[in-house]
Amino acid sequence: MSIRLYVGNLPAELDRQALEKIFNESGDSVSLKVITDRKTGKCRGFGFVTVGSDEVADVVIEKFNGYDFNGAVLKLEKALPRTKGKAEDGSDLEDGSSDDSTQSESESPATSTVAAPVKAAAKRKKRSNNNKKTTGTVSSSSTSSEAHQPDPRWASDLERLKQILEAQGAAK
Repeated sequence: MSIRLYVGNLPAELDRQALEKIFNESGDSVSLKVITDRKTGKCRGFGFVTVGSDEVADVVIEKFNGYDFNGAVLKLEKALPRTKGKAEDGSDLEDGSSDDSTQSESESPATSTVAAPVKAAAKRKKRSNNNKKTTGTVSSSSTSSEAHQPDPRWASDLERLKQILEAQGAAK
């Protein structure tokens, strides 16, 4: 069974052949995948090494965790299982790997589950606002006190309606 290892703290200007040569020194068959930015093609700072067994994984982690590669100290650990779908912020998970940047170490899983519905509601609201047709008039966002003020074009009619309703309520 192959074991996938996370390799972090890779420099943006990465010599892939040099990195492969370093990992191949471990003696076993090792495959390397460096994650790059789609637009620039530069390394995003991490990659994955796949080794043949759990024992080899432990040896590679022990040997290369903290290794100085072109001035960058590498961080190696066993990779988390892949997650499919979308990250909490709605962006696609690029290579199927888990997106650790959306949840900080101090944030508990309970906190992130509470924040997720709030983010989803904000997206729905934004989406519904984008779907409304604009008529060429520019409306400014209203504050909470302005939200309860009647439209000045209908204020007199609204006042008369209130008086009629009050009179009907008093008559009952």
